[in-house]
Amino acid sequence: MTIEYGSKGLIGVLTPQANTTVEPEFWSLLPHGFSLINARLVSSCLTIEERLVDYFANLEKSIHQFGNAPIKVLAIACTGSSYLVGRQHEQELLDQVSQTLGINVITSGVAVVAALNNLGAHKIALCSPYPDHLTNLSIKYWQSFGFEVTKVVSISQATEQFHPIYGISAQSALDGLIELSESNAEAIVMLGTGMPTLMPLIKGNEVLPDLPVISCMLSTAWYSVRQIDAEFSDLRAWIKTPNVLDRLKFFD
Repeated sequence: MTIEYGSKGLIGVLTPQANTTVEPEFWSLLPHGFSLINARLVSSCLTIEERLVDYFANLEKSIHQFGNAPIKVLAIACTGSSYLVGRQHEQELLDQVSQTLGINVITSGVAVVAALNNLGAHKIALCSPYPDHLTNLSIKYWQSFGFEVTKVVSISQATEQFHPIYGISAQSALDGLIELSESNAEAIVMLGTGMPTLMPLIKGNEVLPDLPVISCMLSTAWYSVRQIDAEFSDLRAWIKTPNVLDRLKFFD
């Protein structure tokens, strides 16, 4: 089946309800010929952590928003839910939904794991926009996959904004990134799908040419495309193509 926009593949994306970052970053990162269709993870729970758990609990309901759209892969662009439910439950849920839809279903969490494995990075440094409790759960999540976390820098949350994470500036993310240059790591990961990371990706990979800098959204876009086309199996080569970081300079 061919569609006018997305002849190489249509990606379904599930985004947390108030997230203003996933869609513009995903669109910017997609190579030519790929497209996406977005739906929202919705919860009426009051706290961030309660909502994150609720997103996974109601995942089967959320996927119905796509109807019969011919998506080739479904990306759940939310990392916090993965940290809270843990690696095992996350994988069980992904297996269940993948079987239901008949396509590969991924989370941003497993996309980052795949990206780090592709880079051959075992020691990682984290740039986190989360409150301490969620950051600590994140560390345990990465450790469950065998990664060693060498250093963590927490970004001050934008409490005066509509959301403490989505209101963080790209400059704040970059400042935190630079703090990790002396981290004895093999890769730096900017956590979360809500913190703006396009400009930090450009600047970070320029300032730290020998230390790969990735984000959850970069990993999610790459891993989604990789599910569809094996041509994009090498993350380092993919990052260096004109379709990715060079194109992001539009946002600089």
